[in-house]
Order: sequence, then structure tokens, then C-alpha cells
Amino acid sequence: MWGCGWLNGTGLVEELPACQDLQLVLLVLSLLGLLVGVPVGLCYNALLVLANLHSKASMTMPDVYFVNMAVAGLVLSALAPVHLLSPLSSRWPLWSVGSDVHVALQIPFNVSSLVAMYSTALLSLDHYIERALPRTYMASVYNTRHVCGFVWGGALLTSFSSLLFYICSHVSARALECAKMQNTEAADAMLVFIGYAVPAMAALYALLLLSRVHREDTPLDQDEGRLEPSAHRLLVATVCTQFGLWTPHYLTLLGCTVFVSRGKPVDAHYLGLMDFAKDVSKLLAFCSSFVTPLLYRYMNQSFPGKLRRLMKKLPWGNRQCSPDHVGVQQVLA
Repeated sequence: MWGCGWLNGTGLVEELPACQDLQLVLLVLSLLGLLVGVPVGLCYNALLVLANLHSKASMTMPDVYFVNMAVAGLVLSALAPVHLLSPLSSRWPLWSVGSDVHVALQIPFNVSSLVAMYSTALLSLDHYIERALPRTYMASVYNTRHVCGFVWGGALLTSFSSLLFYICSHVSARALECAKMQNTEAADAMLVFIGYAVPAMAALYALLLLSRVHREDTPLDQDEGRLEPSAHRLLVATVCTQFGLWTPHYLTLLGCTVFVSRGKPVDAHYLGLMDFAKDVSKLLAFCSSFVTPLLYRYMNQSFPGKLRRLMKKLPWGNRQCSPDHVGVQQVLA
């Protein structure tokens, strides 16, 4: 996946050793992500989903959003090995833009990223509503479940442009309508705006509102219907983690879109540099699939209890060690 071929023919031969060192570091990080991050992400995301679904009666509004993000994390964890172990798109025709493999893997990746971003943004907004107006039905678990359904539907519709590009490349390459649709720069720009700019502004606005509410103590602060204080810390950590790990991916996508849309021929050096930046940003994006459930595991106070109840329902959960009768008799004697 990592290579320094983009330095060839650029007059930067003296930078080759440094690039090779960076290549080695990134390769080690990729292997750690595959050997440690992917299993941890699959395990904790699955436990997060199963534990909350098993304890539906005790689920809160944040739990629903974290289950939504965990499902997206499962998809990302399943896609991570293929993306991180794939060769550079410029060197493997099967992985080129518009190919069957590229489109088939890019669509679920885009859908999962949109679900993660919007779930984080909506969690921030609903947390503010719950903080300002406790016991309101606007941020109830019932409404949140329907909102999460709309999030998945909206993510699929937003990724529909990639599917249209795939269909047009197979149905008719000469049709004028399909030729107009084959504009990956426009699709990427729309993805950056809808998938990153909008949820980022929503999350930032919600955090600003929450900071104002925290400065204004009211009698409602003692209301038992409020979320736990740890929920606010978990929210801030989740927002910082999600947007911190996904921002490089969307900024790289935006930079490539602006660079290519200029209409000027792109040098092979810059193409290789863009591929390298895309690989690094995707590595960071895949890290969100296991970092977020770990935050939920260690910062959510109710999750350990849900996990224990789930384990007790498993076939091996009720097994208890039989008492050592010989040892008991010796003690009694």
C-alpha cells in the first residue's frame, strides 16, 4: 500500500531515505491496525450492539446513537483489511476508479462514514435538547430510533452518485446522459459538503449551546430525568475523536477535487503524493471504528452492567465453579 514511487523523476532523490523511513512506520501502523484494531473493533462494536439490544428497556438516547455508530464501525472494520492491504490504484487496473471492486467497496465506506458523522452530530444536538429540556419527547429513545433509520436512508441516497457512475460505466459509455454523470469531482465535492461540512457545523453549534447551558445553573439541573454527568464527557470525547480522525480524509478528498477540477494536466509526482495522502487519511478514518467503542466502553457507566446481563444469558454465562468438598471437609475438621 505504501510506496515512495512518487519521488521518482522529481529531483528529490535526497528525500528518498526519509520517505522510506516514513513508509516503514506507516506499514507497521497498518499492520497494527489490522492485527489489533480490526479484531478489537469487531469485538467491541458487536458487544456494544448486542448488550444494548439485550437491554432495550434501559437504553437511553445516547445508547441508540452509539449502537448506530457501532453498526457503521462493524462495516468499516470489515472493509479495513481490503482497503489497507490493497495496492495503489494507479498500479493495479482492478483497483482503478470506476472498477467493480473500487465502487463495490467505496459505497459502503461512504455510507458508513456518513452514518458516523451524522450520528455524532445528532447526538450532540439531542444532548443539548435533553440538557435544556429534560423529560422531553423530542430526544426520546423512540424518536431517536426513527432518526437513525433516516440517517441510514440519507447516507444511501448521498452515495447514490457513485452507484450511478458505476451503472453508466457498464450500461452505455456513449450516452450523453451518462457522460454528464461521469464527474467524480462533483460527486466528491457533494460528499465533502453533505458528509462533513454540514455535520461539523451542527456538532460545533451544539457544543457551543451546551457550553452556554453549563454556565447557567438552573433548578432543572437537579432533575432526575437528566442524563448522567459522564454522558457529557463521553459526548465531547466522541465528537473530538470522530471529527479528528475523519477530518484528514475529507480534507484530502476536497484537496484532490479542487486540484483535479482545475483542468490542468496533473504531474505524476502530485498524483502519487495525493494517493499517499489518501492512504494516510483512510488509515486514520479506519481507526475510528475501534476507538469510538472503546470510549463508550470505558466512559459509559451503564455499559458494564448491560454486558454482565448479556454474558449471563449466554450458555457459558451461568456456569459456576463447583465447591471443593474435600477442601471444605478439611476446614471443618
